[in-house]
Formats: sequence, structure tokens, C-alpha cells
Amino acid sequence: MSDQNDLTLRAEQEERLRAVWKPPEGLFLRWTDVNNNRVGVWYTLTAFAFMLFAGVLALIMRTQLAVPENDLVSANTFNQLFTLHGSMMMFLFAVPMFEAVSIILLPQLLGARDLPFPRLSAFGYWSFLLGGVFVGGSIFFNAAPDGGWFMYPPLTTRTDLSGLGADIWMLGLSFIEVSSVAAAVELIVGVLKCRPPGMRLNLMPLYAWYILVVAVMILFAFPPLIAGDLLFEMERLLGWPFFDAAKGGDPLLWQHLFWIFGHPEVYIVFLPSIALFAMLIPTFAQRHLLGYPWIVLAAVGTAFLSFGLWVHHMFATGLPKISLAFFSAASEAVAIPTGIQVFAFIATLWAGRVIWSTPLLYAVGSIAIFTIGGLTGVMVAIAPFDWQAHDTYFVVAHLHYVLIGGTLLPLFGGLYYYWPLITGKKLSDRIGRIAFWVMFAGANLAFFPMHLSGLEGMPRRVFTYPAELGIGGLNMASTVGAYLFATGVLMVCIDLALSPTRPKGVRNPWNAGTLEWLAKPEDENWGIRSVPLIESRYPIWDQKDFVAKVDEGRFFLPDAEEMKRETIVTTVLDARPLQVVRLGTPSFIPMATAVALGSVFILTTYHLYWWSLAGAFVTLGCVLTWLWTGTAIIPEKPEKSIGHGIVVPLYISGPSASGWWAMFITMLADATAFSGLVFGYYFYWTVHPDFPPPDAAGPGVFWPMVAMGTQLASWAATVVAREVHARGQVLVARGLLVVGIVLTLASLLAGLAGPWFTGLNPVDHVYPAIVWVLAIWTAAHAGVGAICQGYTLARSIAGRMTPQYDADLRNITVFMHFLALTAVVTYATIGLFPGAAS
Repeated sequence: MSDQNDLTLRAEQEERLRAVWKPPEGLFLRWTDVNNNRVGVWYTLTAFAFMLFAGVLALIMRTQLAVPENDLVSANTFNQLFTLHGSMMMFLFAVPMFEAVSIILLPQLLGARDLPFPRLSAFGYWSFLLGGVFVGGSIFFNAAPDGGWFMYPPLTTRTDLSGLGADIWMLGLSFIEVSSVAAAVELIVGVLKCRPPGMRLNLMPLYAWYILVVAVMILFAFPPLIAGDLLFEMERLLGWPFFDAAKGGDPLLWQHLFWIFGHPEVYIVFLPSIALFAMLIPTFAQRHLLGYPWIVLAAVGTAFLSFGLWVHHMFATGLPKISLAFFSAASEAVAIPTGIQVFAFIATLWAGRVIWSTPLLYAVGSIAIFTIGGLTGVMVAIAPFDWQAHDTYFVVAHLHYVLIGGTLLPLFGGLYYYWPLITGKKLSDRIGRIAFWVMFAGANLAFFPMHLSGLEGMPRRVFTYPAELGIGGLNMASTVGAYLFATGVLMVCIDLALSPTRPKGVRNPWNAGTLEWLAKPEDENWGIRSVPLIESRYPIWDQKDFVAKVDEGRFFLPDAEEMKRETIVTTVLDARPLQVVRLGTPSFIPMATAVALGSVFILTTYHLYWWSLAGAFVTLGCVLTWLWTGTAIIPEKPEKSIGHGIVVPLYISGPSASGWWAMFITMLADATAFSGLVFGYYFYWTVHPDFPPPDAAGPGVFWPMVAMGTQLASWAATVVAREVHARGQVLVARGLLVVGIVLTLASLLAGLAGPWFTGLNPVDHVYPAIVWVLAIWTAAHAGVGAICQGYTLARSIAGRMTPQYDADLRNITVFMHFLALTAVVTYATIGLFPGAAS
């Protein structure tokens, strides 16, 4: 009788979970859906489609280059092809693909019901989709960018030399970068705050470690490019001469800002692929991965060193020799942590009982190809050799060996490994193995001859070449190899298309030991039965009766008592339960926000500034609606039992809360973009002895100091409001918020008054232009600060914020910390920096 009661209770509990987590009906993503698993699948499919489109562009290029003096496409079309191919592969495939896969895998790897901000993931997907279609579709209207995926000024900033394509590239990809930063925030908070109880940092799956490292890299790599994009578009649209040497600008500033992003990005797309190896190699060696702490340190070391390599893309620009020596040494040193990771994988296979599966075949093959790319990378890291090989097809060969071996083939290996997890069905081993060998042969045939053609003198980015150069045979071999590689990709696509016709497989078909394989082929989309207690890195292997206990609901949060979407928030270091968080439910707001924000970028591209401004106001309205209706909601009861006698609150605020972490991480990204602008100011001062110009009138001291003082006073008022509000003095806190709003707006006006009243004309010279940019950036953030303060005041008046439930006030205080720092740096720079004030 007791057993029957247990079965009845379990059936009732599972039915409750089904009601909460049931996915939308039908094949297509419902436009209101924010379930991370479903969003992640469509994110992945969209990135895969963009990859196939970019691959078709590459095949057209290789066809054009198959024989000398070919006229299949014109020079202008060829320029559009290679620019769009590189841009789509890097911005629309490599980075979004890792984010998409992580959105699917992380919740399951961490034993969480979902990541903490599913609406943010949905916003990121719609932003990515709209931006990708806008940029990729431009080629059908002969309006694609044609300045290379790096868009070097001054050829691209001069509107008489480049058309609308440069604006499409800059603004479209800036929009996509917003989605990348949004995904990074989601992934970092998910890894740090949504781990299951007991999963200390040293017990995290290596995939989670790699994703944490890469997401942090995005915070420091993408924002400098956003800063560069801002300067780039202000020169194109307004004539402000940031890269115009005739007016004090410098085109090398763009190269610095681009490659501060561009070289870490190589590792941003490489490390997630290594993460897939870290998951599948222990499975097919049937043992724990050797050297876990060394692999973590190597991943962190790779990330750290990757930010000290960007200048090796600029060896031919005439930089000082001391710079060449430093960056050359750093470029060679990065091979050390990379080698540690590869040798740890090899040692694990050596010590285990290897099962030679299709996913493992892709992993081993990709390591072989990546090693060749790494060796040529060490070669081009040596400045004298780089001077000879720079801008030749040798560099093209190196880049593609690294990206195919370090990104593309590992993703195919991960596809064959994780397809049963996503669909419950295995892909064909036979087709997968044949496709691998076809791609392996095709990649080597396509790109190895490019080393030789580059050494023979074939330059990059040329649409044809003379027969007298004697490299027609090498180019024909590369073209045949490209088509062979494409054939292998086509076979994988056919395998995927046949998958729906195959029967469901068994649970955990690879006998893996990590949490994601708790999923059953017939599971609904509501997550695992209960959130487990973790005592090992491979709990399925090591913890007794682990799977049965999860299935029977014997761990944490086994029921959906209030019919809400819930998961557990834990401490950062040792994963102790802190809160049960209610997750976002299906909503049209993420998509509406993405469309509105996309309209700002797209309308600006066509110089429709008033309509773009209207789009900005609509975006603001969407964001405020999103926050008002979907965040910091006061629960119907203060706490909840999660099982085993543990009771945790349903609402927390401050540094323990996931929302506080999201604000802090977002502001880190914002501060990094700001540092790119400040870097530009001091870069001009460093390289130009006449910066600021002797006859230039600076913004003076008075107005910048007034702006700094009022902003610091507003910051202080907000901090005091937070403290007195926590003590129950609500009316005093509201009054301080009103004072803060007035002071913030005063700071905004004073910050713009300095350059305005002194008549700084940003079109005349780069000095007034960069002063205006810093002032506008800080003033715009002051405007956002005033909106944040007003929003919090409104929440308090409406009864949606109380002394016990004060997440809004604590979160905007984080924003005000960063705003105060921005104001101090900006106004000290433009008002007090020697020679800047007159």
C-alpha cells in the first residue's frame, strides 16, 4: 500500500512539473517562448544556417580562384564575398554557435531547471536573427560590405570609397554584439549562481569552467570593438575625424581597438570546442579526466594571454621594436597552456579504455588539424617571418587550419555526441565516419597548398592572378579540396535530415558520467525530476543509486507546488542553497525589445535619424515594461522548503542575488567599452606631440568639475537612500532619490556645457571630436542613471519595492557606482589633463 501511495504521489508531482514546463506545440519556436532549451535549439539551427550560407560564399570565391585570370565574378562582387564570408563565420557562426550550444547544455550540466534569465536568452536570439538577416541579406542587393571583415580605415570610413555596405557591417554587427554580451551575462550568472547544491567550483564540469572563462572574455573583448564601431560610424555619418590623419586622427587606433577584440575572439571560439573535448574524451576513455586543476589553470592562462597578443596582427605597421619583441614573445607563450590542455586529453585517452566512436574520431582529427595551425601560428608570431608572410595566402592557410581544427570539426564531434541528448536519437555512425574522412581530406587539400602559394607570393584578397605566377595548380587543388570539404558537410546535413525517421534510443547511450545525461529520450521540456546533491565530478559513475534517486524525486525541489517555473540559486564558491528563484514565463517582450532596438541600428544605417530616435524611445518603453512586469516580483510567501529540511527565501537582493550579479557583469562590459574610448584619447596624446593642439580651446575646468561634483553627489544620495530604505525610512529614501534625479540631470547638462560653451567643433580636429565623444558617453549614461532612479522611485510608490524587497534599489546602486567612476575619469581627463583646459 505504501509503494502504491509513493507511485501516486510521484505521478502527481510529475504532472505538476509537466504543467509548468510543457513546451509549445508544433515544430516552430513560438514567438512568445522563453524556454532556454527550445530557444537554444533554434539559436543553434540559425547559426548553422548562417554557416552554410557563408560556406556557399566561400565556394564561389574558390571557383573564381580555381584558374588564373578567371572572370566568374567581378572584383567588387569578390570583395563583398570575402568580406561577408569572414564576417558571417566569425560574428554569425563561431561565437553565436557556442552561446547557443551552451544555452542548451548548461542547465542540464548544472542540474538546473533553466538558466536564470530565460527572457534575456530569447532577446539575444531575436537580436542575433534580425542582425544576421540584415547583414547577410545585403549581398542580394549588391550592398554587402566590401572592406574585409576587419574594415580598416581610411578606405572604409571615406564614404566616397565605400558605399552603404560599411554602415550595414558596422551597425548590423554592433547589434549582434549586443546579443553576444547578453548571452555572456546569462552564462556567467548561470554558472556562478545556478549550480546544484554541493557542486563547489572544483567539482564543476570542465565545460562549465570553459564557458565561464569564455563568457568573461567576451565582456573584455567585445566592448572595445563596440567603442571602435561608435567612433567609426561617427566619422562616416558626422565627419568627426577619428581616423583621418589630416585632422589629427590615426587609422591605427581602429586596428588596436579591432584586434583587442579580434585576437581574443580566436580563443573565444576555440575554448568552447576544447570544452566539448573535455566532456566526450572522459566518456570514451571511461575514466575521469586527468589533470583537472591544470586544465582549469590552462584555460584561464589562455584567456589571460590572449589579451596580450593583438599587436602580432600589426607587425607590418611600423610599431617600435620593443613592442614587436613583447608581443612576439606573448604570441609564442600562448602555446604553453594550449599544449597543457591537449596533452591532458591525450594522457586521459592513454590511461583509459578507449571506445573509438564517431565523436571521438572528430575530436582526434580536429586536434591534428589544429596542431598544424598552431605550428604555423608560432611561425607568424616571429616578426621577421611575419613581414614576409603578412597579407599572403600563408596567413589564410594558418587561419583556416586553426578555425577548422579548433572550431568547426569539434562542433561536428559535439553534434554527434549530444544529438541523442537533444532528440533522443543517435546519428548514423557510418555516415558520420565517412563525412569525417571526406572533410579531413578536403580541409588538408584545400588549405595546405595555400601555405605554398602564399610563400610563392600570392597576396590575400585578390580576385584573380596572372598565370605567370605559376600557382594555378595550387589554387586548383585548393578549390577541389574546398568542394570535397563541402561534400562532407553536406553528408552531415543529410544525416541530420534523416534523423527524424530513426527510432528513439536508450538513455545515456554513451555511458557518460556527467549530469546532462540524466535526461530521458521521452522527457518533456521541464528539466530533471529533482535537483541533485553533488559529491563528485562524475556523479552518475561515482554516487551510488544517483540516477534512481534523481528520478524518484529524492533530492531537492521535486515538486512545483505553486505551479511556477523555479530553480535553485546557490552561493558562488561552495554552492550552498540561497534562494528558489521564479523564472521568466512566455512573453512577447523579448522579441519586441529586439525588434525595437534593431530598428535603431537599421534606421541609422539609412540616415533616418528621427525614426531611429523614435525606435530608441520604443526600446526604452519595452525595457521598462520588461523590468516592471517580469523582475523583482514580491512573492506570495517569504520562503519555501526545497526538501531535506532546508527552507530558503523566494526573494533575495544584493550581492547574493542573481539580478545583482547580472547588473554588475553588464556594467563591467560597459566600463570596458568606455575604457576603449579613454584609450583613444590617450592614444592620440601618446602618438601625436601636438595633442591637444596648442591653439585648441579645451572645455575648461569649471563645467567638467561641476559635472563631476553633481554626479558624485547624486551617487552619494543614491547610496544613502539604499541604506535608509533598508532601515524602513521609506519617505526619506524617496526624497533622496528625487534629489539624486535632479543632481544626475544637472550633471548631464554640465557635462555637455563645457564643450558647448567653449565652441569645440568636432569636425575640425580629432581633439574636440574625442572630447565630445567622452562627454556625450557620460551624459548619456547620466540620462540612463536618472531613468533608473525614477524607475526605482516609481516602484516604491507603487508598492512593488519595500525595505524587505529592495532588489531594484540595490541593483541601480551598482549602476550608480559605475556611473560615478565614469564621470570621474571623463571629467578629470577632459578638464584637468595637462594642456586640455584653456
